[in-house]
Amino acid sequence: MEYSPPPLFKQGAPARVKVIVFALISIVLLLVDARMNTLATIRQVAGTVLYPLQMAALMPREAVTTMGGYFSSLSALQKEVHELKTQQAGTALAMQQARLQMAENVHLRKLMGAREHIPVKSIISEILYDARDPSARKIVLDRGARSGVALGLPVIDNAGVVGQVTRVFPFTSEVTLLTDKEQAIPVQVLRNGLRSVAYGRGNSGSLELRFMTPNADVQVGDVLITSGLDGVYPAGLAVAKVTQVENSASGAFGRVVCQPLAGVDRNRQLLVLMSLPELPPRPPAEPPPPGKRSQLPKMAPLDTPRAPQAAPTAPAARPPARPAPATVTAAAPAQTPAAATETAR
Repeated sequence: MEYSPPPLFKQGAPARVKVIVFALISIVLLLVDARMNTLATIRQVAGTVLYPLQMAALMPREAVTTMGGYFSSLSALQKEVHELKTQQAGTALAMQQARLQMAENVHLRKLMGAREHIPVKSIISEILYDARDPSARKIVLDRGARSGVALGLPVIDNAGVVGQVTRVFPFTSEVTLLTDKEQAIPVQVLRNGLRSVAYGRGNSGSLELRFMTPNADVQVGDVLITSGLDGVYPAGLAVAKVTQVENSASGAFGRVVCQPLAGVDRNRQLLVLMSLPELPPRPPAEPPPPGKRSQLPKMAPLDTPRAPQAAPTAPAARPPARPAPATVTAAAPAQTPAAATETAR
């Protein structure tokens, strides 16, 4: 019986022959495609058919690449956001400082402009802090006795009067604001020249004109300026603006409320006027008018008569001694007050 392998293990042509055949077919196809370009259509059809399989094979690689790019991009974006926030904070701080410096520059320019229009010498001072007493309206400046600051000097800004120096230290000074309850300033209405005195109202931050007659010519919107009658504030400095006028028919006086024009609680740089306005000397005091008593002449002192002195008597056992001659002054007769008055006349 002849032995033969099963069909599964049957072998055809040898592998070497197959390699040679397929190599020859490949060479022929390359030559035909290179010479006549006849396989372009077949190549396009094959690429179109195999494209879905190609994309499916590349999906794992694309997923891994995309996931790595996502996480790397997320960390890069977070780092960039942090850097931008830090830069923004620094820029915001620099911008705020620039705005503050610009505001201070504008205010200083206004102070210099106001300084040129003031006839007295002045120095620029900066506010250090508010006074510790919450019930008082006071501030502390960085100028003191070393800079020539003295008690009573007025303090102003570019808009008007701020207050007055009330305490002086070697390097600092304390200023009482116009709105303090214990502060008063002589003013006059710019519109008609009506004079009055403005008093501070404390923490309300306003001023008040007291003892105004109900028919006083004061209107809302009137500007009050210094009258210069106190010898402290130069005349013509802006003080306040009238905001409220109350005239009560039953009361003896009206009520006028004013708002300060100066930056009492806003500005940081102020002007200290270094000299008080020069006033003419006061006239000498007049003597008091003569009264009824002063018209009478002064009474001369009266000479009271003296009693004559008796000569001393000698004892009986001894002979009497010769008395020394004594000068006796004749006594003037007593005069009545009426007679003395007539004599003085």
